[in-house]
Parts: sequence; structure tokens; C-alpha cells
Amino acid sequence: MSTRICFIGGGSYQWIPKLLLDIARTPSLADAQIVIQDIDPRPIPTMVDFVHHIARVQGIGLSAVGTVDQRAALEGADHVVVCISTGALDSMHHDIAVPERFGIRQSVGDSVGPGGIVRGLRNIPVMLDIARDAQEICPDAWLLNLTNPMTTLTRAILRETSVRAIGLCHEVTIALHTFAMMLGCDPANLRPTVAGVNHLPLITAMDHDGEDALAQLRRILDDPAELARPLVFPGTTGHEAVSLGGKFTVGLLVESNRIKLELFRRHGVLPAAGDRHLAEFFAGFLTEESGWGERWGVALTSMDDRRQWLADYTREFDRLRSAEELPSAPSGELVAELIDSRLRDRPRDLPLNIANHGQVPDLPPDVVVESMVTVDASGVRGPDVAPLPPVLAEQVRRISAEQELVVEAALSGDRDLVRDAMFLDPLAGRIDDDALERMVDEMLEATSAWLPQFAGPA
Repeated sequence: MSTRICFIGGGSYQWIPKLLLDIARTPSLADAQIVIQDIDPRPIPTMVDFVHHIARVQGIGLSAVGTVDQRAALEGADHVVVCISTGALDSMHHDIAVPERFGIRQSVGDSVGPGGIVRGLRNIPVMLDIARDAQEICPDAWLLNLTNPMTTLTRAILRETSVRAIGLCHEVTIALHTFAMMLGCDPANLRPTVAGVNHLPLITAMDHDGEDALAQLRRILDDPAELARPLVFPGTTGHEAVSLGGKFTVGLLVESNRIKLELFRRHGVLPAAGDRHLAEFFAGFLTEESGWGERWGVALTSMDDRRQWLADYTREFDRLRSAEELPSAPSGELVAELIDSRLRDRPRDLPLNIANHGQVPDLPPDVVVESMVTVDASGVRGPDVAPLPPVLAEQVRRISAEQELVVEAALSGDRDLVRDAMFLDPLAGRIDDDALERMVDEMLEATSAWLPQFAGPA
């Protein structure tokens, strides 16, 4: 019997097309039944038609239906994939604009920082509504969360329901491809040990065919000849970095990963998220003195950038809908691989966000952590135990404590807990205390349409 995969937030032009193409390229999922659900009815028919287009072009049995009814969509689901954004860009505008008036610039604003905190307050109740429906309607389904802030959302589901929820993020996968290019190897030959939280995962060790890949990376970073080495991308004979001029070299790749490599130099472990995410966890990289991250190669993501990205995703989707030749390369997302491992009982080690059962000993039990996780038909489990260097362990503990406060605040509607989470946050916590109080009030007021739990006087 074919598996039934329900996409909540199935109208997402950013996520759904690439996930569907990954599913279509996975033999065990070629006959999957896809359910496209979204609160906005407009993109549903075109997404359903896209599934049928993929099935025709690829010659497979993939099928789809669409609905705005969440409970109906969950009927019979084996896997529930969630990629939502409560309030979308309208709400996120305030996440960026209000803190900026208080002197806080955010390079992303979706995981930590004032924006990440308030985004969590919006999304947690919606995610719990999905999870509680799943708990009732499809209790054996796995809920695969792609929505940010990933840690707090996954934690809320695991804390408040019996649903098996797993957070999936592509940052570690991208990092492994980056470092494989630096090392001149196949990323499949790298085995990392990872500990941390989402968007702050730290590679504490990395094996490359029995050798210490972190030691190899240090040697490359210290060798001018290695830095000048042209990069060869998998499946190509090379890559022209036109905007940078000339051949793309290891040194140019180093320049685009300056924050993670500076933290590697200082602490001996390798952060595995993009620099624009990492900067928000270490406030010293986002300062007026650094040009708000410019000195470290980080650009602030504006709302205009996000609108342009959405237009680009929509335009690419429109192209794919009529294409007779579909992309053959995997997207780097983990949904199809994880479902395949469960269905075929084929163990894989993937970077996932699950409850801490000892794999990150520096953090309390049950908080959600990111680590390498073995997946098969029996479930998910973190095989490695990875302590962190003391300074980074303390930083990750503080972030985890902040995230626990966000979950509690979202559930209770307690404004004091929001303030406390902001106080612990690397970006929000560095401003004047009275200003922080005012910023919290302004952010809750500006996004009140999506925060019913905070209705009432401040």
C-alpha cells in the first residue's frame, strides 16, 4: 500500500515544489498519495496539478488531492509535513522593523533575536492545533516540521502532545557540501558528530575515511597554496565565480564563511549553519562597528529581499509546471530520505531536531537539540554523545533556556516570560532594560492580530 503524505502549508512556493521533486526521485515514494492543504485556497489547484505533471513526466504513480480542511487532510496520513508561516510577510515585517527602531539589526530574524522570539509566539499555537488534530486523526503518523523557529515549535509539540515530531533543517547538509569542496572529497565520505540547537549546530568531530577531517581543514586554512586551489563542483568541471572574478577558489569559499571559520579557529569546533544565522547567536558579529555584519561578509535580509525571493520561487514554480524535463539533482532537504528510511527500514544518519536523551549532555533532558540521528522503521535515536567546549556549552545553554521561555510564553500568554526570553537573547538582551520593555510591548501590539493569547492590557 502506498504511503500518504500530507503537506500542511502546502501552498508554499518555497518548499513544496522541491519536496515533491525529491519524493518523485525516491523509488519507494513513487506511488505516494499526496495531500495538499493550505488555509489559502488559491495555490492548492496548481500544486495538485504540479503533482500530476511530475507523475506524467516521470512516468510514476504519484497522485494528489487538495483541501483547505485541515482535519480532512490528516485522514489516513502516514507522514505530516508542516511548512507554515503564521501571518507570512505581513507579520514578519514587524519582527524586523520594530527592533530596528531600538537599534537591533537582524540578519534573518526567524530563530533567535526579537524576530525569532515573536515568530515562535505566533507559530506555536498554530503548530499545536495541527499536532492535536494529528494526535486524534492519524496518531501513528510522523510529523516532520520544516517551520521556524524549529527548536521551539518541535519542543512545544513534543511537550504538549504524544505526536512523534521531528525537525528537519538543511543547514548541516549544506555545510558538509561546503567543507567537502574545501577538502576535495565526496560529502558522503564525511561523518560528523553534531551537538547544539537548530541554526547553532556545532560539529565537534568529523571523520573522513578514518582521518580527522577537522585537522585536515585546519591545515588547508593555514596553507596559502590550498587557499588558491580552484574548486571543482560535483558533476561539473569547475565553476566560474563571475561576480567575484576568475575561478572560484577555496579562499573565496572561506571568505563567504568567515564567521563559522572564525569560531572554529577560536573554539576548535565547527558551526554548521550559514553565517547569517550564526551572527544572531553571537551578537558581537552584528554591531554598528562591523557595519551590521558587513565586515564579516553578512548582509541583513530586508523585507524587500524576502518579497523578491517569493517572486523568484513563484516564477520558478511556473516554469516547472510546464517543463518536460525536471531537475534530477536532490534538493538537499531531508523529507524524502527520512520517509524512505522509515518505509524500507533502511537506517540512515541524518542531522535532525529531536528531544535530548543524552546526545547533548550540556543541555537538560527533553529540550529539543540538533544532532546526528539514526532513522529507520523503529523510529529516531541519537547515537552520539557530544559534549561542547565550555564557552560554547554555556552559550547553547543560554539559548536553550531562552527557547524554553518562548514555549512557556506562547502557551500561557504571559508577557513577563516574553520579556525574560528577550533578556536572555544575544541581540535583544544587549539594549537598555527600559527600552527592552518598550520593544516587547510594541512587538506584541504590532503583531496582535496573530497573538490572541496576549490579548488584554500589558
